[in-house]
Amino acid sequence: MHRYESDIVAWANEQAALLRAGQFNMLDLEPIADEIEDVGKSERRELRSRMAVLLAHLLKWQYQEGFRSKSRQRTIKAQRRGIASCLKETPSLETDLTQPDWWEWVWSDAAGLAVKETGLDCFPESCPWDF
Repeated sequence: MHRYESDIVAWANEQAALLRAGQFNMLDLEPIADEIEDVGKSERRELRSRMAVLLAHLLKWQYQEGFRSKSRQRTIKAQRRGIASCLKETPSLETDLTQPDWWEWVWSDAAGLAVKETGLDCFPESCPWDF
């Protein structure tokens, strides 16, 4: 069993030390590549999650006028700021926003969340808003 599989933190520290020491021939290249790819996946998951929460709250805002609150308004603002921050820190994620498949995925998450939290099942099949 590789150290990568038994203790990822120790492995990561070891790999960083090897890089800094210029001992490139001793690097565990495949797991390093996997970890680098995972960083991008994590950033994508955060953007998708924030967008789904934002859209769910916008749906609840629109379809539950009697339940509009400062708390819901704060959540909407916080998600918008979080999305802007994600895109500022990782501008390459903006390409996701142009992908119809990505929007379908996010919309499905958002509508599902809104249905679960409201009990309503009257939301549009596709997102009525553009970015």
